[in-house]
Amino acid sequence: MPFFEPPTAINNSTNIQSVPVEDDNVVNFLSPTGSNEYVSAKDALENSDIYSAVNQISGDLATIQLTANMPRAQGILNNPSTTANGHTFWQSMYSQLLLGGECFAYRWRNPNGLDLRWEYLRPSQVQTYLLDDGSGLTYTITFDEPDLGVLQYVPQSDMIHIRWASTDGGMTGNSPLKALSNELQVKSSSNSLTLAALARSISAPGVLSIQHGGLLSEKMKASRSRNFMKQVNNSNGGPVVIDQLEDYKPLEMKADVTKLLSQTDWTSKQIAKVFGIPDSYLNGQGDQQSNIDQIKGMYTNALNRYLQAILAELDNKLNAKITANIRTAVDPLGDSFAATLSGLAKNGTIATNQATWLLQQTGYFPDEMPAAKSEKGGDNDDKESDD
Repeated sequence: MPFFEPPTAINNSTNIQSVPVEDDNVVNFLSPTGSNEYVSAKDALENSDIYSAVNQISGDLATIQLTANMPRAQGILNNPSTTANGHTFWQSMYSQLLLGGECFAYRWRNPNGLDLRWEYLRPSQVQTYLLDDGSGLTYTITFDEPDLGVLQYVPQSDMIHIRWASTDGGMTGNSPLKALSNELQVKSSSNSLTLAALARSISAPGVLSIQHGGLLSEKMKASRSRNFMKQVNNSNGGPVVIDQLEDYKPLEMKADVTKLLSQTDWTSKQIAKVFGIPDSYLNGQGDQQSNIDQIKGMYTNALNRYLQAILAELDNKLNAKITANIRTAVDPLGDSFAATLSGLAKNGTIATNQATWLLQQTGYFPDEMPAAKSEKGGDNDDKESDD
């Protein structure tokens, strides 16, 4: 059995300090003009479309059942953390993966190398280094617990490091938010312009014109306006009666303001494109030529792309074969799977009892369901009884 020395804590260290990447001022220091401005995860989650995309994808990925061919690996996959349940832990990991392009967890192991628990780490707690000979990576971890302090030279085997869209040979990942920097700036400017246009627009419901109104004083015009609105409010939805010398025209919102309000559709499509999902999942119009099954298929492909990066890391670190059942995320009720099996049974590809067995294995049918009985009715039964 291999023997692992527990990591050594460096307490009260003054030479090592982790700089949090969430600090916009630190990251933007090298670009004072504001070009290519860093988009923090905190600011990104304030955008409703990004929050919806991250919440949906991470929630569906956490719903996917991970199965290992080793009982010990299966146990740590089901309950990796002692401070959160399995679903919450994995959704937190996947959310960070979607926002930052990579996520981290430290493997607390016993002297025999068996996993005891995994601790989620924020990107600001981890610094990644390449060994001098290029043979691997090492990590410096800053724990929140004062008793642990800073751990240096943490080997790769003690870390769960899932990367996405890497451009340096798989050592680190790239955040999808990099591709949304300009879009979010446009969205922020559009929101400011829209709010300014709405604030400066006339809030009156309409214009009441009075012929020869130039002879009226300001007080008489204001009084007539108040009397007219009083009539409108007290009419209980009935028609408004005005004098022959008066003409009332309701105001409509200008087309320019409505165009500003519709800018959110464009940013929603851009955000959906970056995360690789159909924009209909962000309440967009989607592809008008695609049906529900085609849209679901595109979303399933998007989940599978993220899932393969996750499975590759878990296979490597746990030395086990990890498989995933993505059907629990895209077809939670099992109706699509049942319809597919029904079509296969009608075509003769599989037998009816095979389709029933498969549905029982997935929990769609109970195991104690009685076998189907073929009943004959009508004239055939009468003839058989006469014979």
